Amino acid sequence: MVDLPCKSTTTTTAAAPPPAAQLRGAPAQQKPVDRSIADLIISTADALDAETPLKASELQVLRAQYEKEGDMVGVQTKFNYAWGLVKSDSRNDQQLGVRLLSEIFRVSPERRRECLYYLALGNYKLGNYAEARRYNDLLLDKEPANLQASNLRQLVDDKVAKEGLMGVAIISGVAVAAGVVGAFLMRNVKKR
Repeated sequence: MVDLPCKSTTTTTAAAPPPAAQLRGAPAQQKPVDRSIADLIISTADALDAETPLKASELQVLRAQYEKEGDMVGVQTKFNYAWGLVKSDSRNDQQLGVRLLSEIFRVSPERRRECLYYLALGNYKLGNYAEARRYNDLLLDKEPANLQASNLRQLVDDKVAKEGLMGVAIISGVAVAAGVVGAFLMRNVKKR
């Protein structure tokens, strides 16, 4: 059975992936916990959801329903399939998922809020951090207390910072190498 995101009737959260207790391998919560621990668990569950693909058979169920509906595919079916694709490990699947969500976002104004989180998540997984941040910020503008979107913002910011540091390290390494080569060349010129 596939735990599908469903159309949310509340305005306080995005169409959320299954709660942490329903995620494969997530322990059920037995007793009340400290708020900071609960936030960490939710953050971990969101990160786990971002990186945990559906089983191939689960994605196939969504694909079969999408293909069965053909040209008359319903918005919910398209959304469910896009959700499954975004969760995939395949870059091509993720790109198709983002494209389908973009179509829903464009043609179904009543579903825009619901698409924002998964557009942000899909772009994050594809490495399109500026787009991920843009969609996520749109969601946070509408729902500043949305913990799921806040956690995704932190994931995006952490990834951008990490890649920025790697870029600085690469540039520094190139600069040092250029300096060594330059010094070597200058030394050879002076010897002549």
